Amino acid sequence: MNPDPRRWWALVVLAAAQFMVIMDTSIIAVALPEMQRELGFTPSGLQWVFNAYAVALGGLLLLGGRLSDIWGARRVFAAGWATLIAGSVIAAAATGAGVEIIGRGVQGVGAALIAPAAMTLLMVLFAGQPNELPKAMAFYGAAAPAGGTAGVFLGGVITEWLSWPWVFIIYIPIGVLTLALTPRLLPTVPGRRGGLDVGGAIAVTGGLALAVYAVVQAPERGWASTATLLQLGASAVLLIAFLLIQRSARNPLMPLKVWRTPDLAAANVAMVLLGAAWIPMWYFLNLYVQQVLGFDAFASGAALLPMTALMTVLMTTVTGRLIGRFGTKRLIVTGLAVLAAGLGMLATATPDGNFAADVLPGSLIAAIGMALVFIPATLSAIGGVAPEEGGLASGIVNTTYQIGSALGLAAMTAVATSQGADRLGDAVALTEGYSAAFVGAAAVALAGAVLAAATLRNPRSAAEATEKVAVES
Repeated sequence: MNPDPRRWWALVVLAAAQFMVIMDTSIIAVALPEMQRELGFTPSGLQWVFNAYAVALGGLLLLGGRLSDIWGARRVFAAGWATLIAGSVIAAAATGAGVEIIGRGVQGVGAALIAPAAMTLLMVLFAGQPNELPKAMAFYGAAAPAGGTAGVFLGGVITEWLSWPWVFIIYIPIGVLTLALTPRLLPTVPGRRGGLDVGGAIAVTGGLALAVYAVVQAPERGWASTATLLQLGASAVLLIAFLLIQRSARNPLMPLKVWRTPDLAAANVAMVLLGAAWIPMWYFLNLYVQQVLGFDAFASGAALLPMTALMTVLMTTVTGRLIGRFGTKRLIVTGLAVLAAGLGMLATATPDGNFAADVLPGSLIAAIGMALVFIPATLSAIGGVAPEEGGLASGIVNTTYQIGSALGLAAMTAVATSQGADRLGDAVALTEGYSAAFVGAAAVALAGAVLAAATLRNPRSAAEATEKVAVES
């Protein structure tokens, strides 16, 4: 099979899409205080600017993967960008908290279509190219965490020099340009016949959203309150219903047999816990540098640039070689342990601290941990699936990361609030709250390392996993 001569230019478009999808989870970070003041968000409600996007993205990624398989990846990729543009318009024009949350949810729907379609297109572009696929995967994989952290800096620049709506407006011209390039650079991927599991999509999205909402509200209502227990119970019922639907549906959203794939379940557990540790880290680190250290929007974004640069360099130049030498399991276990160490260092921050001592060392160590985990966990999750389940596996691994991010942020916000993070203006109380969140996130990362060590196999090399993907595609 002759390789597509446009594949590297197409990879740039796909990596840029992945960068933008993940950046959309973080670009709002620096703008949050300004949005809270202008739109009337409560301290606990503010996190829904992030969670509305993450829940929609995580809850619908499986549907996005299924649509990609049935309707064709390029078509779904374009539809996702059109939806993301629409959500950006709504979010930018919002004059109240409710409309803002709706806009963020629509953005999440668009991202849920883009992400699995982009992964399918990448696998098609580099099918039969086992020497190029690891490089393409490394480039594409680095775009996700780099986008997540770079979004904080870009959000700081935009908030400082323009205003918070521009963190959404920026997606409109980029989306239009991507739609223009899509038919020119991306391959046509034919869909295959099959139906849609709408009931399954509603059940899993509703169940996940209820779980996040219950955790967010629990600090105010009480963990044993009737409302919290009812919401968690309803969430469990919906998620069980989702599994039952998958067993009986003619065209299930997530055929349960896919979980027989070696390492799929274990790698996705690692991704859940990675998201649950990483996202709270940048969320509370940004609040610490702004609300405790007193950095302005631009400076707070710049404070995380070293972490971004280090992580990007490691993922694009080093991680692939390390996988080839040590295998994916060792890197996942080591990376989660290193991330926990970085979070532990951040937990020692003081109210009268400074960037060099309290932020830089811990953030750099955490970045090393992320760089060691993300690509190996992704390869472990998708390396063994059949070609017709590529979009599904991509949707699952992206779902677990996003839902882990939303649940982790909700849980760590509850922890931080219980320790004083809701007492704005009190540097001591804020620091104690944020430190508690860092400790909680470190515990999550450490638990991930232990579980990965106990459950993952140890492929001999990156080539072994990626060559299999290439041959199957």
